[in-house]
Amino acid sequence: MPDMTPPRPAADAIAMEVFANRLLSITEEMGNVLVRASFSTNIKERKDCSVGMFDWRGRCLAQAAHMPMHLGSLMGSVVTLLERYTLDRMKPGDAFICNDVFLARGTHQPDINIITPVFVDGRVAFFAVNTGHHSDVGGPNPGSMSQSARTIFEEGIRIPIMKIVREGELDTDLLEMIAHNSREPAERILDLRAQIAVNERGAELMQRLVATDGLPAVEAAVEALLAYTGRRLRARIAALPDGDYVGERWMDSDGVPGGEPILLRARVAVRGEDLLLDFEGSAAQARGALNIATNALEATCYYAVKALLDPELPANSGLFEAIRISAPEGSICNPRFPAATAARAISCNRLAAAIFDAMNRILPPERRMAHSHDSVPALLVSGQRRGGTYVYLETIGGGAGARLGADGAEAVQMHVTNSSNLPAEALEIEYPLLVDEYALVADSGGAGQWRGGLGIARQISSRVDGSLLTARGEGHVKVAPGLDGGLPGGRALLLIAPGTADERLLPTATTALPMTAGLGVRMETPGGGGMGDPAKRDPMALAADILDGKVSREAAERDYGATRVAEALRHWKEPT
Repeated sequence: MPDMTPPRPAADAIAMEVFANRLLSITEEMGNVLVRASFSTNIKERKDCSVGMFDWRGRCLAQAAHMPMHLGSLMGSVVTLLERYTLDRMKPGDAFICNDVFLARGTHQPDINIITPVFVDGRVAFFAVNTGHHSDVGGPNPGSMSQSARTIFEEGIRIPIMKIVREGELDTDLLEMIAHNSREPAERILDLRAQIAVNERGAELMQRLVATDGLPAVEAAVEALLAYTGRRLRARIAALPDGDYVGERWMDSDGVPGGEPILLRARVAVRGEDLLLDFEGSAAQARGALNIATNALEATCYYAVKALLDPELPANSGLFEAIRISAPEGSICNPRFPAATAARAISCNRLAAAIFDAMNRILPPERRMAHSHDSVPALLVSGQRRGGTYVYLETIGGGAGARLGADGAEAVQMHVTNSSNLPAEALEIEYPLLVDEYALVADSGGAGQWRGGLGIARQISSRVDGSLLTARGEGHVKVAPGLDGGLPGGRALLLIAPGTADERLLPTATTALPMTAGLGVRMETPGGGGMGDPAKRDPMALAADILDGKVSREAAERDYGATRVAEALRHWKEPT
């Protein structure tokens, strides 16, 4: 008699969820160890790093929830390694290093990747991978991230795929050669040693998983997980109406001082279960360092689709293989060698916003969102201190766009960046700098039924002569548009000598500007766009904005009307 027992999909789903989280826990522990073990503030404080686990074919199995942009560097390094070395040439205890955009499919030079083969039963079964953003990797300007760089040769040391550990023996000659091409060699050596050790921990955890379940069972679970992820995303795509949906986001310039605003254009084409992201119509290859290399473009697309269609979807190759991407060669989204890419995160955030704009035309109202600051504002100060050169680097948050039923978040990183802020105490301990102000920027959120989030004011001053200031960002010209009648967010601002008789505006891309002791710089980041008619804003929310100092009375009367403001404040004092 045939077996009439019904299938048990619930149990399979539970087992798959458990397995996915076991993989994720391995990468999360790797990430935690990397943060705790690193020396530089950029990794140990700001968490500008990422980790992942890949299989022997080069497929991503799990990435810890760090920086979506780093997915491009992780994937690119594994693919390049497999092209350069066959599996039988890898030995237990080996580790590889790379960073280059064109030689190793990186996304910009400061992100240095370490790839470690994980051996099971005498063969390579997996790869533990991590990347860390190093605050300086050489080049003519401190920080290796000049927005005005014209070619990759101005962006620091170029590292192709190279073996840095051979059967457990660290190549100290290579390590020191890389480190001494930086302005902070001790930081490079210590952070790279930490990155190598982190992969060894990831390999150990992966080998424990295999020892518990057996390699055939783990590989079968991997295949099931990737297939499930792909099916789930295709189901989300199939639920969308077929059609072509176009979104746009403007950038202030192409990275060269005096340049005109440039357009980023995204077409989202839905055909059944098929999703194409096409960037034809975007600006030509940038003259400055705003170009988006292929792997950075892919990481941006994967992030946007996941965030918009299924935020809980596992970040693995099952997701990636369900999306098609196209960008014209020679455009800012697909530059030709030797394009500069150091400031690619700015362009990627703007490009993600263009995808969000396109999807706003297809998603239900509760899933739509006004534009955010969509940038990566960065302050970088370098100079001399006791013991050598210092390089302070920080990327600063801004305002998020409003959405149906909720104001935009204040002071947050957006899209493909996800680093923490650098605490004032850590900044002042590590560097000869002072934090003069760290606050929200009043009136920077776009008015609306739901208000855009506020940007950040970060003001610092140098305690020594001879420091050099480099700063970059977006939103000085093109602000965050509102949605459904909401008003745009505020503009970015960069000032030197703020609050003094010598105060003056600086351009959006400032490189190596000399600073004397006591001289300050102030960066104000843009706010997010508002959503909905400002006339419909809840009076109590409007009154709270004014009383909390988030919106000035003058701006409130301009955007919401003097009568409504007076009524809102009266109701606040005399609640019914």
